[in-house]
Parts: sequence; C-alpha cells; structure tokens
Amino acid sequence: MKWKVGFLLFSFVLFACKKEATTWNVDLGAPIVNDTLRITKLFNDSTLTAAGTSINVDLTRTVLNLGLSDFVGIPDTTISQIFHPTLSLSNVPPGSTFVNTIEEHNLSLSPVQLKKIHVSSGFIHIKVSNPLATKTFFTVKLPGATKQGVTFEQSYSVEAGTISNPSFVEGDLDISGYDMDLTGSNGLSYNKIQSQLTITTDPNGSNISISTSNYFKLYATFSNIKIDYAKGYFGNQTFDDVSSFDVPYFDHITAGSITLPGTNLQLLVENGMKVPISAKLTQASNTNYNGQTVNLSGGSLNQTVLVSPATGQWNDLAPSFQTLTFNDNNSNIRQYLENLGKQHLIGYAIQLNPLGNISGGTDEIFPNSRLKLKVKAQLPLSIAADGLTVRDTFDLDLSQNYDKTHAESGTITMNCTNAFPMSCGAVLYLADSTGTILHTVVAESEISSALMGTLDPVDGLMKKKSKVDFTLDAATVKDLPLLKKVIVEATFNTPNPSNGLSEIQSVPLGAFLAVKLNLKVNTKVVL
Repeated sequence: MKWKVGFLLFSFVLFACKKEATTWNVDLGAPIVNDTLRITKLFNDSTLTAAGTSINVDLTRTVLNLGLSDFVGIPDTTISQIFHPTLSLSNVPPGSTFVNTIEEHNLSLSPVQLKKIHVSSGFIHIKVSNPLATKTFFTVKLPGATKQGVTFEQSYSVEAGTISNPSFVEGDLDISGYDMDLTGSNGLSYNKIQSQLTITTDPNGSNISISTSNYFKLYATFSNIKIDYAKGYFGNQTFDDVSSFDVPYFDHITAGSITLPGTNLQLLVENGMKVPISAKLTQASNTNYNGQTVNLSGGSLNQTVLVSPATGQWNDLAPSFQTLTFNDNNSNIRQYLENLGKQHLIGYAIQLNPLGNISGGTDEIFPNSRLKLKVKAQLPLSIAADGLTVRDTFDLDLSQNYDKTHAESGTITMNCTNAFPMSCGAVLYLADSTGTILHTVVAESEISSALMGTLDPVDGLMKKKSKVDFTLDAATVKDLPLLKKVIVEATFNTPNPSNGLSEIQSVPLGAFLAVKLNLKVNTKVVL
C-alpha cells in the first residue's frame, strides 16, 4: 500500500502540499509508511518566508508590469521617394549623378512624440526601380540612423529598363541595433524619418537622354520594428483596468474562520521610467470559499498619488516609489484578509505625464524600465482557527481479486508526532469515478495540538503524540473496485490548552508533523 494519508492531511495546515495520486494494491502484507512534513520544505513556495525564528505569510503579488512596448508601438510604415525630371536632358554622360535629395517622412505615433529610439529588432524592405536604358546605381541612406557611429547606407545596381517596363531590385535589410534620430533635418521636430536617394548612371555606359516621363522610385517598408529605448514625450495616456489573482491553497477551504493579528496591506507603485506618473487604487475585493465577497474600504482607496520619474541612466537607473497603505486604523483591512479570499480583484488607474509635457520632450524609457503595481501584505503565520476546514480530492486505485485471498475489513492507524500549534480532525470520503461519495470514513480521534504536549529541550519545540484510526468496514472493502477518488477533509482548530477556546497561535519555524502509517487487514483465504 502506498497511501500517504497522514502526510496529505496535515499538509493542508499550510495550504501548500503537492497533490499526488494514491494507489493501493491490497495483498497479505502490512506496509508501513514513515514520513515527516516539515514547514521548511515549503519555503520554495514564495507565499511562506522565514523571519528569524518565526514565519511570515507573504501575499505580495504583482498586478501590473509594463514596459516600453506597452506605451509605444512602431507601426509598419512605408516611405517612398519618387523623382522625375522637370526638364528633359540629352547626352547625359556616363557616371552622372542626377538625383541627390533628402526627404522627411512622418511616423504615425500620436500622441507620442519621439525624438530618439534604439531599434532592438526589425527589417526594412527596400525596392528601387530604373526606367533608363542603361544600368543605374541607387544609393539609399537614412540620415539620423546610425550603428556604432556609422550611418545606414545601402547601394543597389539596377539593370537597364524602359519607361513602360522599368527594371527593379529589392531586398530585406536588418536594422537591429540602430539608433534613430527622429528630430528631422532641423533637429527640432519629432516622429520623422529622413531618407536620402542618390542616383548615378553607369560609368561604363554611354550617353543617354533623360525625359520628364522617367520616374525613379524608392520604396522602403519598415516592418516588425521593436524598440527598447525611446526619448521624447509619451503623452498623458491613461491605463485603467481590473486585474485578478488567486491565492494558492485558499480554494481548498470549505468552512470555518480565522482571526488574524493586526496587519496592513500596501499598494506599491514602482516607476522605473523617466516619466512622471499618477496612480490610484480604484477598487479591491476578494471572494472566499463560500462566495462571500468583501470590498476593501477606507485608507487610500481612490486617492491619487504622484510618482516621480526614475533617476539615472542606462546602467544606474533607480526607480521611484510611492506606497498606499491600508491598516486597522484607516480601513477594514482585517475583515478583508480574514475573509480568506481565494480570488482577488484589484482596480487601478495609471496616467503618464499628468501635468503635461513639463520635461520639454526629454522623458526616457530604457530597456530595463518597468512600471509595476504590487499588492503587498505580509503577516506572521499566527492565526486563531475555529473549525477551519480544507478539502481536496485525490485519485485512487484500489483493487483485489475476490476469487483469491482478499481483504474483508481493515484499519488504517496513523501514529503522529505533531509540532504544529493546532489540532486536526479528519474525514475520508471515498467516491466513484463520477465523484459520487460511496463511503465516509471518520477518524476515531483527532491529531492533538502540540500545545497539549511537552517542550522538547533539544530543539525547543512543543510536541504531542497522537494515535488516529480509520476503520474500513466490510461494506467499504467490498466496494474497493468502484472507488476511484478519495476526498480528504481536515478541520483545524487552535485551542488554548487550559480552556480549549480558539486563540491566536504562532507557528514556529521548525514545526513538523511526523507520521507512521500502518495498515492491518482481515483477509479471507480462498483455497
């Protein structure tokens, strides 16, 4: 038998046990399971953190995490330069340059006004066409687009064509890693890309004529442009939404209540952008196991706070912070947390540049700039549990051959050493594949709280030994082939040893539950 019932039951104390299927193949043996649940094994779950000799429950959750791409997107853009002479030219000698112009092109980014960007990835698809009866050389430059100080430039050789059927060349160019100045030719504008086109006839060709019917065309299509740095003015965009998150293990709670010590909840606004923002919490609510919802009220709800821009540059960027605090004195935070909400809804509103363009278009967002909202609540693992009931379902596979030696009844005996300051009563519901409960097995006694025991001077922990039996009657054993699920229900209390009343108890850092699980079966031997 491999059925770690003892381990499963008490692991719910921390709502942090890893679900595993249970398989029981009945035979004549009496297997013994030895296992220990130590609270330190659960620290890989970020909900629990060590705090000296005690434990904290950390309910910190990030509900918003934005970067540059959430504020600015460079649309796929095609720029074009089309040149045709205003006068006809004859006897143009070989190697003549007759086009050398710079044009500006607007990017559709309103209300964002960008002056400089760094392209992390992206491509330009360039196409040039030649209507002349001689080979022609096109040189395409993007003034203001540089990589390691070198301006973007690409040359193309285009074979001879005709007015009705011009020759063309096209190709894709990777512009990853380029810095792009978007201030235009005068350096005072924004959202502008410059292009420069130079056209030269074949130096080894012959004299040609160029007419006003000749059209020389350049098309450059920017696609899939991703940027990781931008400088300019990002408008006063507003982001308002409702974010949801679940608290692990609270969805297993089915009944009971807890009382918490005084605590607080904070909304932490982290601004890693060199852009001033305003922020406010518009709503907060949580819903527990029985559908009861508690709305957070008071405190800093719906109060707008200003958050300064980050400071520093690429390698030393330092975010700015603002905190909205809810405590027992200014809100209903205790009622909010004691609701044991498994699902939380957090509403927020964020606005960039709430005072307008006060920086003169010098705001910056860097690759490591993030705008974050965090809900932060950290409280000692100290609770008063009153009938707090958790339930979970595990797969089960039990079978036996009634034509051979088989079990007719049995007892699961669990011997425990408990170092947690709470008692636990357990019930097993045995169900078929559809979830219909066929049998209920109630523990004949409970796991006693460690506070009912004695102090171990070696590790300084209170410990209490308990023996708990689960009796499997003949009817239960007979239905073994039908049983496919086991629903484990554990009810916790934190009684005061002197009067039995539920009181707030603190879980020590070294708390554990040691379990020895024995199975005794009455078998029928078929000869």
